[in-house]
Amino acid sequence: MHLKRLEISGFKSFARKVVFEFDTPVCAIVGPNGSGKSNIAEAIRFVLGEQSMKSLRSKRGEDLIWNGGGAVGRSNHADVTIVFDNTKNEFELDYDEVALKRSVSRDGENQYFINNSQVRLRDIFELLGKIHIGATGHHIISQGEADRILNANIKERRSMIEEALGLRVHQWKIEESEKKLAKTEENIKQVESLRREIAPHIRFLKKQVERVERAKEMREDLKGLYAEYLKRENEYLTAHRARLAEERTGPERELKDLEGKLAEARLALSSENPHDGKSNRLVLLEQNISAARTTKDELSRSLGRIEGMIEFEERRLQKARDQHKEVEVVAYRDVKGFTEDLEEQITQALAQETIEGMRSILQKARGIFSDFLARIQHTSTETPVDVSEQDSMKKEKSDIEGKLTLAVKEVQKLGEVYEALKEEIEKEKDSSRETEKTIFKMMAQKSELAAMMTRIRGEEERIAQATAAFQEEIREGVALIGRDITLYENFAIVTEEVLAEDRTVQEERRKHIEKVKIKLEDMGAGGAEEILKEYEEITERDTFLEREIEDLEKSAASLRGLIIELSLKLDTDFKEGITKINKQFHEFFTLMFGGGGASLSVVAQKKRKRSDASLILDEDMPPPEEEEEEGIDINVSLPRKKIKGLAMLSGGERALTSIALIFAISQVNPPPFLVLDETDAALDEANSRKYGDMLENLSKHSQLVVVTHNRETMSRAQVIYGVTMDADAVSKLLSVRFDEAAAYAK
Repeated sequence: MHLKRLEISGFKSFARKVVFEFDTPVCAIVGPNGSGKSNIAEAIRFVLGEQSMKSLRSKRGEDLIWNGGGAVGRSNHADVTIVFDNTKNEFELDYDEVALKRSVSRDGENQYFINNSQVRLRDIFELLGKIHIGATGHHIISQGEADRILNANIKERRSMIEEALGLRVHQWKIEESEKKLAKTEENIKQVESLRREIAPHIRFLKKQVERVERAKEMREDLKGLYAEYLKRENEYLTAHRARLAEERTGPERELKDLEGKLAEARLALSSENPHDGKSNRLVLLEQNISAARTTKDELSRSLGRIEGMIEFEERRLQKARDQHKEVEVVAYRDVKGFTEDLEEQITQALAQETIEGMRSILQKARGIFSDFLARIQHTSTETPVDVSEQDSMKKEKSDIEGKLTLAVKEVQKLGEVYEALKEEIEKEKDSSRETEKTIFKMMAQKSELAAMMTRIRGEEERIAQATAAFQEEIREGVALIGRDITLYENFAIVTEEVLAEDRTVQEERRKHIEKVKIKLEDMGAGGAEEILKEYEEITERDTFLEREIEDLEKSAASLRGLIIELSLKLDTDFKEGITKINKQFHEFFTLMFGGGGASLSVVAQKKRKRSDASLILDEDMPPPEEEEEEGIDINVSLPRKKIKGLAMLSGGERALTSIALIFAISQVNPPPFLVLDETDAALDEANSRKYGDMLENLSKHSQLVVVTHNRETMSRAQVIYGVTMDADAVSKLLSVRFDEAAAYAK
């Protein structure tokens, strides 16, 4: 690769566009002082991305633009373009020529272009870093800056040499990786913060889900309990309804037939003894006894019905009591006093300055908790349950029982009168009165059948009440766990076993079901699907965040490994480069000074970490830690002089030393070109020849653009550009090729 040309327009004194062609190893730029020839070196600095206005001998961007003079008006912007030959593809761009352009306008805005495509400054730096040209400008040595590398501190000197060795690319990669690592670590903190924020909600939802799962398990258990209970109850009720229906059929038919026969017998008796008053009284008594028994039977049925209702109401009230058994009622004044005492203790705890004081206050607060719990345990009362309906039914039962007692007494009294009259008639009747005997016999049978029917109706009433309770249980079960409980018919059970079982066992099953229902209702079944959905969504988000943290941690670990790898490579390549530079540096130094020696060495300078002195109150506190900072030191030894350090060198000696070091660096990792702006100004004639010899040697590896007044230096150039300035203060360009001039002279 070599530098092909430089185009300058509107930059400083170059008001009009000028083009420098660089097609020879050494090109010299000459001209009188003040003609603007040093502006050429600054134009090259400018287009390569120099950001220091001081290095460009300006204060702001506007100072770089031609400001007008004479007949030439001022420019609105300054443009500089530098063109490289890229036929060997060193830039890894698919162009034979690579043109870098920088433009600055009067508002200070800078624009950068690569082959007319606008890019960032960073893109320019990265592209130039591949050909060992960077921001430190070691390849451009201007007048008065020849010993800049000598004046730099060890850290700056290291940076300049790293750039010259082409290691800045590694440094940029390290810096970029460190930025990415810092960003990744910040992202890890943010994701961890998000996980910490949602963790309490996850724990809360997890408890809710556990409650939902327990409720689901309890529903499944309740389905099993219901299946057995309902199947047994249905079998029991069905069997007893069938039995009572069968038992009712015979007595009911017999009673109907007997009443017909009894009516016929009474009619016959009336016709046989129409004037027998005692027989008529007996028939009347029979009718009264029958009516009294009917009243008694109706009262008995009413009593059985009201007793069933009372039993049902008692079961309902007991269920309500069980539901509220765990509820404690506490007076508002007690709760208010408790909260006031607790707030006072918290206020005192927050005001404490020591852990011991705060612990003492917290002990008192715990005592307040204990006293409050103990007090409400003694003062709590059972939640009241409305028993007015039950009391009303009990009063009605008492009334029915009173009426039934009177009815029983009435039946008993009429029976006694009937028996007495019957005995009287028996004494008077003779063997011929068979009709009356038949009537008496049928009356006895009717009484037995009536008693049997009363018993059957009582059992039927009880079974009807049990059936109503059975249907109510099914309705409650359907409302609580769904219509699956109606499939109880599929439960396998033996009817004989059900009928042989004591009813108290079935009642225990019912009570157990009631307890499970109460627990299930207390747990609440509402919103189960929403809870499960929300828990699933938030756990999925937490899992995603966990995976993201894992990915970020892997990325951070990879970046740390890359930083370590690049740092090791940078350190290794740097030390190898120093070894090569030292070899060339020593040779150039001995050539320039006729002996002596010079070398570079890697040194570590201790640097105290910055700390706030105002925070150091204790004299016994250890001093702030120190960290080591690596850099480059320069060691020189002049022949025939006892000079060992840079500080003791004269101006000329410093110029020769800096030239030797710059040339040595260039030899190790040659840049495509070097710009030397009057670096030979301090050399005498003998050293100028040595300087010229070194230029010819360097030109084998890098193009040289030399701004000079030295005749010896001019003689080593193949092309000389002359810079002059006219009356308008505009720099103009003249060029001479030595080979063409020699041919023309012949």
